[in-house]
Amino acid sequence: MASLGMVTLVVRSYDEALGFFVGALGFTVVRDHDLGDGKRWVVVAPPGGGAALLLARAVGAEQEAAVGRQTGGRVGWFLETDSFARDHARMRAAGVVFEEEPRPEPYGVVAVFRDLYGNRWDLIEPA
Repeated sequence: MASLGMVTLVVRSYDEALGFFVGALGFTVVRDHDLGDGKRWVVVAPPGGGAALLLARAVGAEQEAAVGRQTGGRVGWFLETDSFARDHARMRAAGVVFEEEPRPEPYGVVAVFRDLYGNRWDLIEPA
């Protein structure tokens, strides 16, 4: 196996999720194919590469309950940057909510933010 290609993120709405990931985080749309019956194959990825996100619209009560809680309240995704200050400022200007001020750690500079559903992410500039 060569790499992790993508992970699924359960969302309420494709367009709502695209607004956040593309508009606020600066991800690019890799694929957006209509599969019929209101279902789409929507893949977004950060511009620097790495694993992509498959945005999967929740269907049914069990999946709807998982939106925003896919990792049980823990940080589940780690968005790496080569300039923490630049991306932190850009994301804040776009309305991204950070839970804390940036902090130095042995592994880099990091701050936790939440996506539009409440899932927790790290923005991190590795040391």
